[in-house]
Amino acid sequence: MRFTPIITGLVFVAAGAYVLGLTTLLLWLSGDWRWVQGWIFGVWWASFIAAILWWLRFRDPALLAERFRLPGSGGESRADMVILIGIKLGFFAWIVLSPLDVRFGWLPRLPLWCEVCGGILLLAGSFFSFRAITDNTYLSPLVRIQTERGQHVIDTGVYGFVRHPMYLGASLWFVGGALLLGSISGLLLGLAMVGLLVVRIFGEEKLLARDLEGYRAYCEKVRYRLIPHVW
Repeated sequence: MRFTPIITGLVFVAAGAYVLGLTTLLLWLSGDWRWVQGWIFGVWWASFIAAILWWLRFRDPALLAERFRLPGSGGESRADMVILIGIKLGFFAWIVLSPLDVRFGWLPRLPLWCEVCGGILLLAGSFFSFRAITDNTYLSPLVRIQTERGQHVIDTGVYGFVRHPMYLGASLWFVGGALLLGSISGLLLGLAMVGLLVVRIFGEEKLLARDLEGYRAYCEKVRYRLIPHVW
């Protein structure tokens, strides 16, 4: 896939509408347009997406095209497509459930110190996710071997820290975002999405070990998949 200037512009417009739409939905469902935590999350989300799109547009357009590849177009397994769709649907449900929980008080509101910790986790998640993109030009959202791009093992930067820094970053978002918003329901759903990421890691590593030269040696070099000194 090659992005022309027109297609790139449409991608940026669509991404902007997506970010603003989700932020608006979050605040509207909360029933409080002055909800400070909701605004903090919305500003973080918009800034994070904007930074990633800027980097990809000007520094790695080939990865920008890869990141917008549609599920099923890269030869990935049906099982992985199901997991990917589950994660996407789970994120949308997370955006809906968290403000509703805060609005209607289905479960007790988390204390202020949890919300502060959530903000810190969001920043940490942003770091790992952004660095994963800048360190690995083959960071596709699809589990596939990019033979047409000459994919090889990346073992530098955050990939010398854990084998799946993007998933580490996403896990910190799911948990940290729910903590910031003060939602126990959102936290439980976020932990479920982390579980989906763990399941995906098993399938992804099986494919990489089988089809990507040097990946087995990389696993011996970097022992931890997601959490340093734990797993």
